[in-house]
Amino acid sequence: MVQKKIDTESKPRGRPRAYDPQTALRRATDTFWRAGYSATSLDEIAAATGMNRPSLYAAFGDKHALYLEALAAYWQMSLAATREALAGDHPLDQALMRAYEAALSIYFSDDSSPRGCFVIGTAVTEALEDVEIRNSLAAGFRAMDADFEARFRIAREKGELKADADPAALAMLASATMQTIAIRARAGVPRAELRALARNAVTVICGQRAGAI
Repeated sequence: MVQKKIDTESKPRGRPRAYDPQTALRRATDTFWRAGYSATSLDEIAAATGMNRPSLYAAFGDKHALYLEALAAYWQMSLAATREALAGDHPLDQALMRAYEAALSIYFSDDSSPRGCFVIGTAVTEALEDVEIRNSLAAGFRAMDADFEARFRIAREKGELKADADPAALAMLASATMQTIAIRARAGVPRAELRALARNAVTVICGQRAGAI
């Protein structure tokens, strides 16, 4: 009897993946964002993503690895938004307000409840005991400071700031304002009030502009 030849090359190996990694990561991030890292269970993540535990482990590793991936993705998105806001030929005060408005859009991205900043709301509480989260936090803040400092150096070169203005010091002030807004958003302060806070901070920072007394 002649055996029927099976065309193995035309058949895909294994079961097709039944999830979209980016969608799953976004839903996991939302789950962490609501309750924080420690208070979020793997079962809650599984329910949010529609994936069972074995699938989660296969795709992302354990809960800690998944959180670190979510944290890295958030930093990438947040820093990109800040850089885009600071880019271009906008006057310094407008560029800074664009950066704060971009942050507010993230902090108030959940219509049901303002969530504030994912980093401030979830990573800060874990940083003391978790070196990987602490390192991510430190690296992200350094990157934010560097982005603001670069913009202030440009402003000083263009004469928007005094010749003796300190871009590094102003950058830390600008970053600290961003973090204050993030904390207050998480605490329920209205968006309009936080926008006013940002404007006041920009006025203080731009008080270092050339010709200011």
